Amino acid sequence: MYFLLLRPQRRRVRDAQGLQKSIAENDEVVLNSGVLGFVSAIDGDIVWLDIADGVEIRVLKSSIARKIDPSKESAGGQPLADSDEK
Repeated sequence: MYFLLLRPQRRRVRDAQGLQKSIAENDEVVLNSGVLGFVSAIDGDIVWLDIADGVEIRVLKSSIARKIDPSKESAGGQPLADSDEK
């Protein structure tokens, strides 16, 4: 029972806490709601996101689903194509 229920749940919690600790300014992130933005400031559990030119919102760190790695993904979360498309 431990390996089926508790262990995976604890792993998800640990991964989410690690993500929240690793958030830094200028990171591109995706919120649970699907909103994309760049972190402009961090104030405790509050993160300020630039979502458009001149538009900044406040969100909780816990609402961040993941960081976008610019070397692996383009803006919008779509994987970069390695092949030449014509």
